[in-house]
Amino acid sequence: MSDSEIVPPATDPRSAPATAPKTAPATAPKTAPATAPKTAPATAPEKAGSAPALPQEALEIASGYAFSGPALDLGALLWDGQCLPDVQIRIPLPMLNRHGLVAGATGTGKTKTLQLIAEQLSAQGVPVFLADIKGDVSGVSAPGVSNDRVQERARDVHQEWTPAGCPAEFYALGGMGHGIPVRATITSFGPVLLSKVLQLNQTQEQSLGLIFHYADQKGLELVDLKDLRAVVAFLTSDEGKQELKGIGGLSTATAGVILRSLAAFEAQGMSPFFGEPEFDTGELLRTASEGRGVVSVLELPEVQDKPQLFSTFLMWLLADLFHDLPEVGDADRPKLVFFFDEAHLLFDDASKAFLDSITQTVRLIRSKGVGVFFVTQTPKDVPADVLGQLGNRVQHALRAFTPDDQKPLKATVKTFPHSGYDLEEVLTGLGIGEAVVTVLSEKGAPTPVAVTRLRAPRSLMGPVDAGVLDQAVKGSPLYGRYAQAVDRESAYEKLTAREAASQAAPAPSKGRPEQDRHEESMVEQVVGSGLFKSLARSVGTQIGREITRSLFGTARRRR
Repeated sequence: MSDSEIVPPATDPRSAPATAPKTAPATAPKTAPATAPKTAPATAPEKAGSAPALPQEALEIASGYAFSGPALDLGALLWDGQCLPDVQIRIPLPMLNRHGLVAGATGTGKTKTLQLIAEQLSAQGVPVFLADIKGDVSGVSAPGVSNDRVQERARDVHQEWTPAGCPAEFYALGGMGHGIPVRATITSFGPVLLSKVLQLNQTQEQSLGLIFHYADQKGLELVDLKDLRAVVAFLTSDEGKQELKGIGGLSTATAGVILRSLAAFEAQGMSPFFGEPEFDTGELLRTASEGRGVVSVLELPEVQDKPQLFSTFLMWLLADLFHDLPEVGDADRPKLVFFFDEAHLLFDDASKAFLDSITQTVRLIRSKGVGVFFVTQTPKDVPADVLGQLGNRVQHALRAFTPDDQKPLKATVKTFPHSGYDLEEVLTGLGIGEAVVTVLSEKGAPTPVAVTRLRAPRSLMGPVDAGVLDQAVKGSPLYGRYAQAVDRESAYEKLTAREAASQAAPAPSKGRPEQDRHEESMVEQVVGSGLFKSLARSVGTQIGREITRSLFGTARRRR
């Protein structure tokens, strides 16, 4: 998007569509809030030589955002058609790990709100993760460009605007696109997330879990898709069926569905996403030498037509962080803030096990210092159990052009605390770069609902040039670590070698002399002994025990 799309010029209050009293009285309460006495004056007394006094209702909102500790600045209060820059709307820094929601219709400014929050977090020393689906977030790494619209917005909200970029790293799933390749092994990804990607039903998901369990116990590492295919094929063979008898078996029909799903997945070019070297999610927690948090941008334009894939990969990153990070309790600042863009794609057609795992991850990861912000169009895109855990809300405009649009609009209004605003009217009249905000105060209580004119990001509002992006990627110290894929020995190679050895073994000769039969080598005797077989089973089991699985069935063995 261009700057003109994101930061419109300040308008005459008499004609502002979302906030002017004559054309849109929605931003002013129809009645004074319950806390204001009926006889209270409309404004507080004005001191000589001071700025015009604020309305009583605006003062009450201002007191809800008067935080004593460090906070991020979102913008200025819009009240009765006027922008009141003396009332700054903010989010306390320690409350960013209480999660949040940024919602709104397409084109209302959600992406720039993420950019505004991300660059302030970085300045406070907090690392940030952003998913760049449309390819327009890379500008967070470069200083913004001043123009009349930016300066007018800055004056409107009393923002001291100066251009500044953030330290950034750029990643790409499987190396598809401009970025350091991000890969996961099949073993680490786990059966629940993989079932979501392959669009398996509940029965097939359970069977896939059985396959993973077998591979874990036998020390068959599932590094890439061919490893998984080899194990499924083996378990449906005559020899493999005997192996599975003790733990339930795998039907030929279900195995066929899984194999066909894997084949279709590979045909779509998905193989590069699985393999080694596997990405260490600890890289997302880095800070730059000057103390600013690194903004990690996952570039997704090349896979934006594969929403099931990238949304599930984002969940894997979050689940892996959850497994590895220690408990920190309530810290003075988050360890990481993770923005989950296009969140509705994650929840569409999700199994109950998948939804339960998401809910539990969001609930528990807060105590590990990670804040999660879901970004979508309406709050109804997020399941109620997850939505109830999102304490910070920035709601951009919603559209209600048809009767079908009215239902999500009414549902969105019900998710906000009670206020004097007519939120149905407000939400359909907000302009670009304006939002309805409520956050958690320093004491953990919801702040008053505030219609806000947002600040302009200080970084570039748009993508950086492809050449600049490629240079940043190849100049990163992480590039050499992850750029080249590695295909080491794993389940496919082990099972292939096993099959080749069985085919190459000569059939026993009926006329073999008795003396020859006693001249077996020492190796053959040891390998064939019961002691060796018992030891081999024990070693295999020990290897399997190192792979423990938690939420989503993801592997907890540290790479």
